[in-house]
Amino acid sequence: MATSLPAGFETLEPFVARFSVAGTANRAQLRSDSSREERAAFHEAAKDLVAPALDLLDKKPLDQLDESEQRLLNLALSFAHIALAVEIQGPDEERHAGLRSYMRVTRSPAGAFN
Repeated sequence: MATSLPAGFETLEPFVARFSVAGTANRAQLRSDSSREERAAFHEAAKDLVAPALDLLDKKPLDQLDESEQRLLNLALSFAHIALAVEIQGPDEERHAGLRSYMRVTRSPAGAFN
């Protein structure tokens, strides 16, 4: 099976199309737009792979990541948004999601490279 991620991260492949999103504002919107079930499934699949992903990605400067590594970085950054929804907000996520429309992301350190 072909994978669009670096070796060792194949279990995240089903989440690439939905969660490998460039840009902080887009990831924040993804958090709001995704269902509780989507967030839970991605969180469960990614939670133990984020640290190994960051270890791998830290070996290169951001501007030298290849396409598969960039997708993995985008997944890790999306995980940060999704983890807030799953671990902190929990059942209150949907209630708070509507308020996010008043907090527009215009720039971020993570957005500087993608």
